[in-house]
Amino acid sequence: MTTYRAPIQDSLFVLNDVLQIQKHNNLPGFADATPDMIEAILGEAGKIAEEVLHPLNEAGDRQGCTWHEDHSVTTPAGFKQAYDLYSESGWGSLPFPEEHGGQGLPATLNAAVQEYVAASNMAFGMYPGLTAGAAAALIEHASDEQKQAYVPKMLAGEWSGTMNLTEPHCGTDLGLMRTKAVPQDDGTYKITGQKIWISAGEHDLSENIIHLVLARIEGAPEGVDGISLFIAPKYLLDDKGNPGDRNSLSCGSLEHKMGINGNATCVMNYEDATGYLVGTQHRGLKAMFVMMNEARLGVGVQGLAQSEVAYQNAAIWARDRLQGRSISGVKFPDQKADPIVVHPDIRRILMTVRAFNEAARALIYWTTLKGDISRRSDDADQVQSADDYMELLTPVVKGVITDTGFNNTVLSQQVFGGTGYTTEQGVEQFVRDARIAMIYEGANGIQALDLVGRKLPANGGRAVQAYFKEVGKLCSSHKENDAMAPYIVPLSKALSDLQAATMWLVQNGMSNPDNAGAASTDYMHLFGLVALGHMWALMAETAQQKLASGSDQSKQFLENKLLTGKFFMDRIIPASATHLVRIQSGADTMMALDAEAF
Repeated sequence: MTTYRAPIQDSLFVLNDVLQIQKHNNLPGFADATPDMIEAILGEAGKIAEEVLHPLNEAGDRQGCTWHEDHSVTTPAGFKQAYDLYSESGWGSLPFPEEHGGQGLPATLNAAVQEYVAASNMAFGMYPGLTAGAAAALIEHASDEQKQAYVPKMLAGEWSGTMNLTEPHCGTDLGLMRTKAVPQDDGTYKITGQKIWISAGEHDLSENIIHLVLARIEGAPEGVDGISLFIAPKYLLDDKGNPGDRNSLSCGSLEHKMGINGNATCVMNYEDATGYLVGTQHRGLKAMFVMMNEARLGVGVQGLAQSEVAYQNAAIWARDRLQGRSISGVKFPDQKADPIVVHPDIRRILMTVRAFNEAARALIYWTTLKGDISRRSDDADQVQSADDYMELLTPVVKGVITDTGFNNTVLSQQVFGGTGYTTEQGVEQFVRDARIAMIYEGANGIQALDLVGRKLPANGGRAVQAYFKEVGKLCSSHKENDAMAPYIVPLSKALSDLQAATMWLVQNGMSNPDNAGAASTDYMHLFGLVALGHMWALMAETAQQKLASGSDQSKQFLENKLLTGKFFMDRIIPASATHLVRIQSGADTMMALDAEAF
């Protein structure tokens, strides 16, 4: 059986020391997030993750969900009790406004909580995670009456939520959508169509499921401009706002999947189901993107989470597994063999994964903090800057962290050797679960195209130029600091590579769009290296300052932080040069073969 320990000390270091979120006490909700409060919340989140959710992870994967002839779905044993505890403890309401039944605490703090949940049991965490995304979309775009009717019970966990986009004939290209909505005299709509791959579309955890459904109103324009968003609850509400009659929608079947088997992935059939328009007609995609952006950051968290739990189990195995002797001399003479952690190649794997995890955690918290500022600040310039960074970094967080997170689960599996390929150790589940994160909420190739095609040129390149300036300023501030040179010199080189790649795209992407498409994934990962390197420079700066000041924080923790950051700068960030060469090679060889040749 696998194990998991929430990385609370590392979360506290990033939140309190690196990001210094107490500096934002002028924002609503931040004054309540005192260091003591943060530590208490993370401690309790770690406890439910370690003691309740993770023990259900392997069993939930083996048992999966069960579809019944009456179209109901049963979740794995123990999920219902865990969900009730999760909801009753208030975890689903943490970052939401108090006027809607939330606790009003920073989303940045919630990002740490959600990492623990996803690492301990990714399939379970998707149920409340999707509800949070649906609630966020309703808070932003629904009418006051709709918010009052649905959001408080969703945040309390009494009701859950989903988003319904994909159809059998269309995935990313939502303009091909066929699900129709027919207006009724009472202001409602009748929705007919089929949606597939709907996570948490049917289950036994909550008394009602609030589906957010994209559909095309009869007579609406073709393409994405004609899509509207609707609320279609599993049970229609009665006069008192409680679940009443069953709506004309059902789960036709469950998908059989590679991983996340404890989450019900449903085919949803709508047959003249009653729906309620959210916001304005034909503007549904804009409303749904609130949920999708929330979900994309959440999927980035899942990528980190699986990388972290896989690393923890690989590290334990490496310390315990005896195999051969160190090539530099026997390290444990009292044993018949040395533990495999003494071997450089095992260290390569563990350090690679660890160096990524710690930087990815910081990047997620840093990006989520920008979202908090965007939603809570009343300073227009501050809001614009935070919005710019959120838009720019969201595809990087989603794409890079899930790509690398999956690769890291495979690396961690490698530490186990042959036993890692069997179900005995449980690490193979992390590989299977992590794989979906690269695909859903916009496959990572789409994230890369979004970064290159939309986010870079937005507002004349305002966001990317501001980001270059911020990282460049950090590098310049330490130009004469020898202690920071191991972090700043490699970061400066990677930043230069990213700037060169950006200029190449400006010069060559417009004249031949295939150049931009061919470069997009390498560009996203090059950007990710700089973003992760930026986080390592900030963490190294903080660790050195705390060591110099004689902080009462663990000296070993801070020194280990500096060593891990140096490994990143020595062994990982130099890949920026390879990405640049690939980008500058253009699209010619990539696009040269005729389609028939494949």
